[in-house]
Amino acid sequence: MRANDDAATTAAVAAFRVRHHSSATDGPLVLPGPWDAASARAFADAGFRALATPSAGVSAALGYADGEAPAAEMLTAVGRIVRAVAAEGVVVTADVEDGYGLPPRELVERLLETGVVGCNLEDTDRRTGLLKEPREQADWLAAVVAEADGRLVVNARIDTFLKGVEGAAPAVERGLLYAAAGADCVYPILAPAELLAPIADRVGIPVNALAKPGGPSPTELGALGAARVTFGGGLHRRAMAAVAEIAAGLREES
Repeated sequence: MRANDDAATTAAVAAFRVRHHSSATDGPLVLPGPWDAASARAFADAGFRALATPSAGVSAALGYADGEAPAAEMLTAVGRIVRAVAAEGVVVTADVEDGYGLPPRELVERLLETGVVGCNLEDTDRRTGLLKEPREQADWLAAVVAEADGRLVVNARIDTFLKGVEGAAPAVERGLLYAAAGADCVYPILAPAELLAPIADRVGIPVNALAKPGGPSPTELGALGAARVTFGGGLHRRAMAAVAEIAAGLREES
């Protein structure tokens, strides 16, 4: 049974990796972001076959601000999300911020224990809030990729735009290093939509875009160059706004 499980997991990871390269024919890979088991099941019931946990939403559900959830609690929550939808054949990739300072081997082992097929790793040091040196980050990503040995789809987040560094060039510089390190996808978070295609063309691997309320739709982001679309903590915020509205209505009725 264990061998069958390993074979199924290997096939799921391979299919998830391949799907990043079919946006020209199938549209972008759209990955809603569940923050707990119940929201994961809701997205699965709606027909999504792959999900991407957001650190912000999961942290909020655990009672922490984004960037403050301990690794153990984050990974336990991710594992619970994976289990909630695994029986339906839905795969999950996890945002694990900057890796929580874990050595590559331990980080990969703990990710694999959760059952995820991929991970999102950012190049902001959550201790200092500063961008990491790009070559050092690339070396660390290469070590993670080597430890994963094909068992995880690695999405390397590029935080230049998030930190106010304008223009495609700094993002491309980091993207080229991360692609050379073996990343499967790069994620220039908050990149202007018109820069997605130039970044993708120059870096040469799939690009993840962030869908924001009032911005281009996932389909439009795909047409603009995104192979993969995620939502960050946006879906959790929308859900909590609905909860707040319900709560206010109940209060008025009390």
